[in-house]
Amino acid sequence: MNRVTRSLWLCSALALAGCNMAPKYVRPDLPVPADSPSGAAYDSAALQGSAQDLASTGWEDFFTDERLREVIRTTLANNRDLRISVANVEQARALYKVQRAGLLPGITASGGATYQKSPFAAGGQGNAGGAGRMDTYSASVGVSAWELDLFGRVRNLTKAAQEDFFAAQANRDAAQVTLVAEVASAWLTLAADSESLAFSTRTAQAFDETVALTEARFKAGVASQLEVSQARTSRDQARSDIAALTTQVAQDRNALELLAGTSLDPAMLPAALPDNGATIGQLPADVPSTVLLQRPDIAAAEHQLIGANANIGAARAAFFPRISLTAALGTMSLGLSNLFKSGSETWSVAPSASLPIFDFGKNAGNLRYAKATRDAMVAQYEKSVQTAFREVADALARRGTIGEQLDAQVSLRDNAQVASRLSQARFSKGVDNFLTTLDSQRSYYAAERSLIATQLVRSTNAIELYRALGGGLK
Repeated sequence: MNRVTRSLWLCSALALAGCNMAPKYVRPDLPVPADSPSGAAYDSAALQGSAQDLASTGWEDFFTDERLREVIRTTLANNRDLRISVANVEQARALYKVQRAGLLPGITASGGATYQKSPFAAGGQGNAGGAGRMDTYSASVGVSAWELDLFGRVRNLTKAAQEDFFAAQANRDAAQVTLVAEVASAWLTLAADSESLAFSTRTAQAFDETVALTEARFKAGVASQLEVSQARTSRDQARSDIAALTTQVAQDRNALELLAGTSLDPAMLPAALPDNGATIGQLPADVPSTVLLQRPDIAAAEHQLIGANANIGAARAAFFPRISLTAALGTMSLGLSNLFKSGSETWSVAPSASLPIFDFGKNAGNLRYAKATRDAMVAQYEKSVQTAFREVADALARRGTIGEQLDAQVSLRDNAQVASRLSQARFSKGVDNFLTTLDSQRSYYAAERSLIATQLVRSTNAIELYRALGGGLK
């Protein structure tokens, strides 16, 4: 082993054995209660299953409607926001590789030739071109300005770049989780609005019949002009709702196709909310706060915090000498044929060191900035955990009461339907006045619309709880 090679090995060993000036990373304590909240809104008896199991359930298992599954598959293949997230991951990966390359010496090879005419070169070797001509050839391999990382500056910068890469991966996963939930919610919203449109259309036809009957009774002198006008107001309200819902259904489809990133086959689109729901029924009753650490957005926040911690180490190392090494091993001769013969070897080693003396507070400012950034990342991490806890708690609160609300809404619709039918029969026999019949029809119409909205809330609540726990990746 020659002298240059030994020097390089020694310098590499010193660099790898150098000290690390970054603070020891300790994960902050979770700034939320250990268990999910309790109270009247959190009906644990209405819920079953484990939060851990739900978070690890693949979206193809969680969603039970095959049309919805196909829309989600199409979205994951075509959504532009998700493509941007994937590109961001590749950018972060490339920057990490660039920074990591500074840990080891970059080896370069070079070769050259010099043709010189000089009166002092006459008679010298290689002056075949004539008196005063000297040809020199050289070839070498070596490293240039490689920093010996004795104080961990390069290692900490590499660590920070690696954590940025990990954070980009986690952000990409978070984007998918959110996208799956948004697509499912948009699909169900389209289903609910389509069902409401169909019901409003049927109701408008029934109101048309009521108007025709009332006008006939008016012509016969049995009904009043007031009853005719009242019947027409209900019909006009239904017509207005139909126009608004027609627009809303079109906008729902536009929103869904924007998320999907492409046009959707009409066979994938729902005409009404699925009878048995669009998701599995096993949802957790209790969610320990530690489960939240599985959420991709929280993982991304922690990676950013670890990277900020490493940047403090790099800022501290800037106060100490920066030692660099330039070295080369090669050969030189006065003739190309003699370039690699014995005795033509050359080598050079040029270490250098620089130590900041007066920088007018530059390094101190960088260190303060790094520490402030770390503090901000701690707060951002804690806020992410608190936000996640709030989202899960809100979803559980809604889930704890939605069953009772839905049962009441079904009963309300059924009773309103019966009342409408009976009042119509009583009116036709002259037992009740028209105002009672009209009021019953309106109540049934509103109850059915409200029931559809409540069914949508129940379905989207299950999706929100699934998203809040970090599900939707597998």
